[in-house]
Parts: sequence; C-alpha cells; structure tokens
Amino acid sequence: RSIMKYMSGDNIEANYHEEIYRLMTMDALTQTHNRRYFNEALEREFQRSQRYRRALSLVLFDVDHFKQINDTYGHVAGDSVLRQLALVVKPRLRAQDVMARVGGEEFAVLLPEVEPAGALVAAEKVRSLVERARFVVDSKEFGCTISAGACSFTAEMASPQELYEAADKNLYEAKRAGRNRVVAI
Repeated sequence: RSIMKYMSGDNIEANYHEEIYRLMTMDALTQTHNRRYFNEALEREFQRSQRYRRALSLVLFDVDHFKQINDTYGHVAGDSVLRQLALVVKPRLRAQDVMARVGGEEFAVLLPEVEPAGALVAAEKVRSLVERARFVVDSKEFGCTISAGACSFTAEMASPQELYEAADKNLYEAKRAGRNRVVAI
C-alpha cells in the first residue's frame, strides 16, 4: 500500500519539497536547527549510543543577562545578538555536531562520539568564542557571555530526556555559580 514517485534533481517539485523540509527543521532567526529537529536528533543519537555503547555528549548554553540586552538595546538588538552568536559558534563545530536553538536564548549542541572530557573542552571553546566576540547593533558594539552545562551519556540513562535534564541541571548550576562558566559534573 505504497505509492512511489520518482523526482529528478532538477525537478522544481523536488526543490520545493527540499525547501519545505529545510523550513520545517531550521530556526528562521539563527539559521540553526530548531527544537523539533533537535529532539529527533537527540532521540536518534541516544538510541545509537545505547545500542552500540558509543559516546554521546550534550552541551546546553544560554546568553547571560539576555533580558538586560533586550531592555537596554531593544528586542531587535536581542534578535541580532542571537543571529550573530550563531554565526560565531556554528562554523567552529564539527560537521556531525547538531546545533539548535531550543528556547528563547537557549541553544543546544549535540556531540556524537564525544567523551565527557571532550564535551567539557567543546563547551569551554563555545564559551570562550562568545566571550571574545563583539556584537554590533546599530553602530553600537558590546560583548556578552554565556553559561553552559555539559553532560555525557551513561549506561544508567534510560531516555534522551535524562541526558537533556542532566545538561540542563549543569547549565543552571553554572548560572548559580556566577555565570560565564561551564559546569560538567
């Protein structure tokens, strides 16, 4: 009970479907993946890690004092900061890593085949990149920082949500400890 349709590469309909898929899986503001795509990738990679006992790490980060940026420079400036932040971080990740905007100013980076020590290095690299970056909005230049929580898959984890919750807990610990830092317990 299947219908198959052949569509060649130069077919307008094929290009249309590819664009629809891209729009469904990408965050329009930052051009990173969206929460929906991230959840699917997390589920897929978690299952693969469970099945083959492969390393998998997750880094969650968000912009420190983002409300203050919006209040000081305006919401358009806040959006610009998120766009620029994605342009700073995304090119420095590996091709197989999945970067996604998972909340207002919160991002996730899924790191397949990365052990805990590597997750800490990756999270610190992202934190340092953002700290050194200068954000320009309407000829005003300023900096910002992020807090990050990193976590790695363990055999005791029964679901992808446990991995996410552990990274989220570490993110909030980084914020409680003073921001502009990485926690990977």
